[in-house]
Amino acid sequence: MATYAIGDIQGCFEQLEDLLALVEFNPKRDTLWIAGDLVNRGPQSLETLRYLQGLGDRCIAVLGNHDLHLLAVSEEVMRARRQDTLTPILEAPDRDKLLHWLRERPLIHHCPKLGYTMVHAGIPPSWTLKAALNRAAEVEKVLRTGDYRTLLKNMYGDEPACWHKNLTGWRRLRVIINYLTRMRFCLADGTLDLDQKSGPNDPPKGFLPWYSHPDRKCGDQRILFGHWAALEGNADHPNVFALDTGCVWGGQLTAMELETGELTTLYCPLPEFR
Repeated sequence: MATYAIGDIQGCFEQLEDLLALVEFNPKRDTLWIAGDLVNRGPQSLETLRYLQGLGDRCIAVLGNHDLHLLAVSEEVMRARRQDTLTPILEAPDRDKLLHWLRERPLIHHCPKLGYTMVHAGIPPSWTLKAALNRAAEVEKVLRTGDYRTLLKNMYGDEPACWHKNLTGWRRLRVIINYLTRMRFCLADGTLDLDQKSGPNDPPKGFLPWYSHPDRKCGDQRILFGHWAALEGNADHPNVFALDTGCVWGGQLTAMELETGELTTLYCPLPEFR
């Protein structure tokens, strides 16, 4: 039995198949963790979603910003963007089953037995793991109820830029979503800069990568995350493991075996669009 964690697939299903073959993944005994952004930009988002949904409890996937965007487009509360590759999902006969499965995914997964926590973008330095799990649960509860369409409509935007316990309503849920699915750079108090998407050595003035703050309250937790392809898999800090190695951009797709820490990397050509 092995547990493999993989970063952003973004619809690159052929590369996922090749990587799983490299590690000899067996769904009868092994488990797959996916750090969000299952879909979009790549050519086979539908095939990716069908495969992961079909794994049942052998697949643990957290939501990324592209996954939430798919849900918003599917509910027609947001227009598809020019670079989106979501149409095959939206036109599929099994779209409702797939989208329902996606909407049931968590924003954070924590496994005490393995000692790892997985999130798409990260956990702000001012939050403990308990706080992050509780706040993720606030969003997950709404996503899984009848009010999810209104949440999807109100999740877009960069404000508020910082968490405060007195935040309420959609502003509160929006900043939680932004931390867990969009964050790269922030201040020690959690103030976000959501514009800069460069590597860690070129932060906005006064900002640091979220995981670089010395008094980060989750510093003792082992955190798996994706979202930040410019890191090229190297966060260069203890207890943080960057899994987005830029497959959809012609980089790599990486699997980390959690029991051993071993990395397996598949070099990926730019995907061919059909």
